[in-house]
Amino acid sequence: MNGTMSGRGRRIVLWRHGQTAWNIERRFQGSLDVELTDTGVAQAHRAARLLAGLRPDAIIASDLKRVMATAAELSAVTGLTVDHHAGLRETYAGEWQGLTHEEIIERFGEQYAAWKRGEPVRRGGGELESEVADRAAPVVLEAAEKLPDGGTLVVVSHGGTIRTTIGRLLGLEPHTWEALGGLSNCCWSVLGEGARGWRLLEHNAGSLPEPVLGDDD
Repeated sequence: MNGTMSGRGRRIVLWRHGQTAWNIERRFQGSLDVELTDTGVAQAHRAARLLAGLRPDAIIASDLKRVMATAAELSAVTGLTVDHHAGLRETYAGEWQGLTHEEIIERFGEQYAAWKRGEPVRRGGGELESEVADRAAPVVLEAAEKLPDGGTLVVVSHGGTIRTTIGRLLGLEPHTWEALGGLSNCCWSVLGEGARGWRLLEHNAGSLPEPVLGDDD
């Protein structure tokens, strides 16, 4: 699943969206369309100026509002058009969506515990993490294939989707993906192209330590 490697020196930057009100409330968003807070917009504005320094060649993004608004900040400073994909949306989590962290543990305690143990769980009757990777990773790899040698792709998405995509691109087994810590709002991870495939170069980069607030904490 690592794709064809030809030592072209490409990079993939996976950037999580800015803060939403539901992040602050520790309310599970999943694939529901929640907008950024004013703080989230400011986070995206700041991070976009840092990411512009990487001189990206292309930007792809989820089509949910919180990601579209985040990606728009990078588009504004780079002049690049954002290519939106439904395949980059956050995990659909059925009955978990809209509930707080505490409500999920209260109502779906065993399901939550099984998920944290690394078992394949349809949280709230939704998608398996491997199914999220099945839809998101090919979108990322297809865009990466279009990069010039040494080129950089920025993928603007969601914490859970980014984690599963990193796991898939690194060739890790799904039950180990929890070992990849969550991303803080508007932080990013960087994959670089090595002789044997994609390598994790940076994880949760972009700020002084911030709490991870979201579906993936």
